[in-house]
Amino acid sequence: MIYCMSDIHGHYDNYIQMLKEIDFSDNDFLYILGDVIDRGPDPIKVLQDMSLRTNVFPIMGNHEYTFLVILENLLVQITEDNYNTHLDANIMEGIQLWFSDGGQTTFDQFMQLSDEGRELIMEYVSEFAIYETVEANGSDFILTHAGLPEGINRGNFDEFDVQDFLEAKINYDFIYFEDVYLITGHTPTLLIDENCKGRILRKNNHIAIDTGAAFGGLLSCICLDTGEEFYV
Repeated sequence: MIYCMSDIHGHYDNYIQMLKEIDFSDNDFLYILGDVIDRGPDPIKVLQDMSLRTNVFPIMGNHEYTFLVILENLLVQITEDNYNTHLDANIMEGIQLWFSDGGQTTFDQFMQLSDEGRELIMEYVSEFAIYETVEANGSDFILTHAGLPEGINRGNFDEFDVQDFLEAKINYDFIYFEDVYLITGHTPTLLIDENCKGRILRKNNHIAIDTGAAFGGLLSCICLDTGEEFYV
């Protein structure tokens, strides 16, 4: 079976419980649509578990992108040539914004790792996909964290970079492709339609699966083969 999950936001216990709920096995495939880290209590544990599973396929979220940008700056070796210019005002402001948006716990847990552990996590996150395309039970799906960039079509996906996807403003009233379902996280479904609080939203070939785990809501998962929804 093929499953999709998104916006775990460090809720390791819910993530593990969801794997049990769907009876996830080595014969299944799980796509995680970004924002694995920040806000919740155990972001690094989630990443570590995912990295050990060859049938889990992560997609970059804005929180992972921020993590990479900030850590790549913080982990630069300080030398006589850069010690007074490396961490400029823009970088420091970015760090403060990340910490205020739930990044403090991620950073603290990351820094508790060994040098090798930090290197492995950085390498793993840097290899997250920008998007994935999947076929299940005769239907086609595009999986991405936030949405699709303006001007995208079936033939030009690779002309866009990760920031284009992460900054995309999705229109749930618009059908992007008549014959393809677009699955996204990023925006809690309550903010899309108040009637979908804590539930997956399906509308106009959109399937939105962030049901607010970061804000005390449920973590959700959908099986692409059957359409079955799961909540923890």
